[in-house]
Amino acid sequence: MYPSTLTQFARANPFHSPLSSFHQRDDGRRESRRLAAASYNEADVSCEYGSNKYYALCGFGGILSCGLTHTAVVPLDLVKCRIQVNPDKYKSIFNGFSVTLREDGFRGLGRGWAPTFIGYSMQGLCKFGFYELFKAFYNDMLGEENAYLWRTSVYLAASASAEFFADIALAPMEACKVRIQTQPGYASTLRECAPKMHAEEGLWAFYKGVYPLWLRQIPYTMMKFACFERTVEMLYKYVVPKPRSACTKPEQLVVTFVAGYIAGVFCAVVSHPADSVVSVLNKEKGSSAAQVLKRLGPKGVWKGLFARIIMIGTLTALQWFIYDSVKVYFRLPRPPPPEMPESLKRKMALASH
Repeated sequence: MYPSTLTQFARANPFHSPLSSFHQRDDGRRESRRLAAASYNEADVSCEYGSNKYYALCGFGGILSCGLTHTAVVPLDLVKCRIQVNPDKYKSIFNGFSVTLREDGFRGLGRGWAPTFIGYSMQGLCKFGFYELFKAFYNDMLGEENAYLWRTSVYLAASASAEFFADIALAPMEACKVRIQTQPGYASTLRECAPKMHAEEGLWAFYKGVYPLWLRQIPYTMMKFACFERTVEMLYKYVVPKPRSACTKPEQLVVTFVAGYIAGVFCAVVSHPADSVVSVLNKEKGSSAAQVLKRLGPKGVWKGLFARIIMIGTLTALQWFIYDSVKVYFRLPRPPPPEMPESLKRKMALASH
């Protein structure tokens, strides 16, 4: 599924764990595994860290986490997009809901759910699957000690690399979604919208927003993964009163949710200007990102930020919760927050003398 060299790199990274499986008892029954903790050992995992199965299931977790959560918040996303492209009519998040309900009814709040589900499922597959792959690859390139010292840079580089490909998968459905949500009367379903866009503007209609999408999503994803990873690390170090290995899986999932929400707030702020440009660009024909940015101005690009903070904060927290829950359900390796290698501790001890 993935290149064998990358798989070998992944297996050699500093957080690697031996291949593990259930132990068989003498009477033929499988020995039950410990449910209390997530220190991942031979009895706790169903596959090897860095194996093809591991990456495939991580990708599946990404499909569920992104596809389901983005579809669930379609009404809020619809109002946010309308505020961005028509602020004179939709003056605030509450006014936006009121106007939409009055004109389109409750059913109107679900406009664009199909391209949202398909597009963000594909994005989630690439985002989470490739993140795990690139993180293992970059860790191996740096070596054990440097991987620890430069772990934040690894998170940033791996997430940016993954999102580059994820946005190519997302762009066509994102273009359809925005067109359905922000141009009343243009199309009401994906089956109607996609052929119409192709007939009017050709294939470019689906990819003209990929550059601003990169500008929006790559910083967003870098913040999402790096902030989450470091927040989890700090929560276990300074807030949670016991080691991660002593926490039950439900307790660990609570930490995951809290860290995800914190990361989501930062994500929303970092990526909002580009999100405004994407929304306007996909609504209009023949406009470029530079033209839209100039017309919106410094104040216009921040329209709808409050709605997006609520949406992205909740979204990011739920995505991490679902993704981590998938790992728990399939018994995938879940390495604890990285600790300083013993070799590096000895070097630092020698240097301090």
